[in-house]
Amino acid sequence: MTEAETKPARRSIGATRNPASQEAILQAAEAVLLENGLSGFSIEAVARRARAGKPTIYRWWPSQAALLLDVYHCRKKVDFNFPDKGNVRDDLRAYLKGLLATWQGTSGAIFRCVVAKAQGEPEAFAALSAYMAERRLQSRRLVEKAQERGEVRADVRPELVTEMLSSFAWGRLLTERLDISDEEVDAVIDTVLAGIVPRPAG
Repeated sequence: MTEAETKPARRSIGATRNPASQEAILQAAEAVLLENGLSGFSIEAVARRARAGKPTIYRWWPSQAALLLDVYHCRKKVDFNFPDKGNVRDDLRAYLKGLLATWQGTSGAIFRCVVAKAQGEPEAFAALSAYMAERRLQSRRLVEKAQERGEVRADVRPELVTEMLSSFAWGRLLTERLDISDEEVDAVIDTVLAGIVPRPAG
């Protein structure tokens, strides 16, 4: 019998999340995922490891994908905030480097699992889609501020600019090529900027 099986179960406290129980579940979910892989991940395994009831877990996280996304948020290697450097080039550069840094290590492995689950599970797809929609709304402000400063043409769609950069980062994440030089980052940013900066008069 394992140590987890001999310890008393944590008491469920209903819809309100108890911080200690929540952290125990998140830690258990991360451990189960990293030890067993995506194919061996289950709410049952997480519940046993965290000494929590399955109903409690499902009450707080309606799907495996929702739980994994919470683990991802809590385990990011870098606390990624949208930059405000005062100019579009530095903002987009910091944005791309921030994404790549965030996905290095455990957090990248967890996010790859969420993406993998979304390919075949409607609930996982919905959770990932909602997360990405929120991120697009936040990241578009980088370009909107640049448009207000006159650095980016008014006809440019802000969400497409940051989506191009995030798509590049996704490709590197899914093929485990997150180590990228500053020269490569600059080349990507220069390529994007060439298509969105104001055109010379005439």
